[in-house]
Amino acid sequence: MTDPGPAPVFDVPGERPGGRSDAGSDAPSVTPIGDRVRQLTFGPSALVTPANGITVARLLATPVVVVMVAMHGAGWAPFAVAFTIGATDGVDGWLARRQGTTRSGAFLDPLADKAVVLSLLFVLAAKGEFSWLPVSLIALREVGMSVYRVVAGRRGISIPARTSAKWKTLVQGIAILLALTPSLVSHPVVLTAAVWVAVALTLVTGVQYLLDGRRVARSQRGV
Repeated sequence: MTDPGPAPVFDVPGERPGGRSDAGSDAPSVTPIGDRVRQLTFGPSALVTPANGITVARLLATPVVVVMVAMHGAGWAPFAVAFTIGATDGVDGWLARRQGTTRSGAFLDPLADKAVVLSLLFVLAAKGEFSWLPVSLIALREVGMSVYRVVAGRRGISIPARTSAKWKTLVQGIAILLALTPSLVSHPVVLTAAVWVAVALTLVTGVQYLLDGRRVARSQRGV
């Protein structure tokens, strides 16, 4: 019989194989790095984290850029602020994965995404850069999907996030940045095409989530 070798060694005292902690469900978990295990900084119940701080900063910066657009329209200053807000969206996600995902972050991050996108779409529509029809379709999908997730969650249905949803947010952000570019203000065809591409992807991902929710509900009923 061959020797099975030494038992696995975990760098964090008290950690069990599989990343479970003896300290309870709210204790920071661990994540594997090759053959080693690194303890995450924050547990799922943490509120004050660097990732959440960046997310809150995005929320606080949103009214600033909205006021800038409302007062002065498209320009490089609001473009820079909006670009910075969008760029930090990936930073807080990276920090959360590295330091530990939290329930508060899972709530705040999509809230910040929707607040930024819808606020800027509304003010750009009010300034005449976008038509109200595509903006309204995007808003209805975003709000409707948020309500659907809450209702589904109360029924015990958890709908996993899709990669296409991040692409949807990215395309929405690109359409907004194009509308904030001074040299494109006189090219409404470009802006109209961009916002309708965003509408198409937004509606497609909404349908995907509805189908995912129905599939999860059917599997839970054993159908």
